[in-house]
Amino acid sequence: MQGKVLAVCVSEVRGVQKKNVHSAMLKVGWGLDQDAHGGNWHRQVSLLSYDKVRAFNDRGADVGHGDFGENIVVEGIDFRSLPVGTRLACGTALLEITQIGKECHTHCQIYHRMGDCIMPREGVFARVLQDGMVSEGDVMEVLPLAEAPLRAAVLTLSDKGAGGERQDLSGPLIQRMLEEAGYLVEHQTLLPDDRRLIEEELVNLADRRRVDLILTTGGTGFSPRDVTPEATLAIAHRNASGIAEAIRAYSLQITGRAMLSRAVSVIRGGTLIVNLPGSPKAVEESLSYILPHIAHGISLLRGSGGECARK
Repeated sequence: MQGKVLAVCVSEVRGVQKKNVHSAMLKVGWGLDQDAHGGNWHRQVSLLSYDKVRAFNDRGADVGHGDFGENIVVEGIDFRSLPVGTRLACGTALLEITQIGKECHTHCQIYHRMGDCIMPREGVFARVLQDGMVSEGDVMEVLPLAEAPLRAAVLTLSDKGAGGERQDLSGPLIQRMLEEAGYLVEHQTLLPDDRRLIEEELVNLADRRRVDLILTTGGTGFSPRDVTPEATLAIAHRNASGIAEAIRAYSLQITGRAMLSRAVSVIRGGTLIVNLPGSPKAVEESLSYILPHIAHGISLLRGSGGECARK
């Protein structure tokens, strides 16, 4: 699949409208040269399909290039339909899609005028994997999606950890174990035991970052502040209770207190979410037990796994 670059837009200061500069350098570790939204993070470059802009303008929007805050406008590629991990080649530059859409916290002028804005649902974000110039008229090519590594995120839930009163040992332990098992850990964060914040983070990781696996640690006990299972169930599309049940059954062989765990395991879209205990010892025991098995379930979610039955 190929498309044509129609505009290359930057803004030197955050919060102002981007301007079409017609040509700019894509830099590894930053994004578009001279763009204030660049940086060493996953949302270095924003892309928007011109077909979506044209359809929006047909409704009377009269929106120009850069007005949505997009960096690169391309005709002929439906970015929204591409999976996270897709790579895009433009000359010598190489991009990798890292996020689909974004949450709009403060509505822009376009939204206030039209009652709608396409960027939060149609825009995608990418990071630069290889330097190169991008200019109006260039051809952008969607590369075949190779067998990419499973992508994971780690979410630690702890009031004391988030408040700096306790060092988070479980999160880094989970990341190390995942990486040793061949996973690409895209995101690790620490949040207080706040149900709303947990739900928002899980939705963002599943719907926009579209990671294959989210592992949470902490907040699964009987304390009134332990709300991780409730937050996880609230955003679930389907249950995957066998994983949480297997962890409890295995842990009961080690300690009877495993029966006090309220951890759950669910599916949201194409993402598997599993609650793990809070202590590093229990995390290591639980994760060592399930890691050899859950990759098959994730491959089924990806649509690339085979049937369980053997001939």
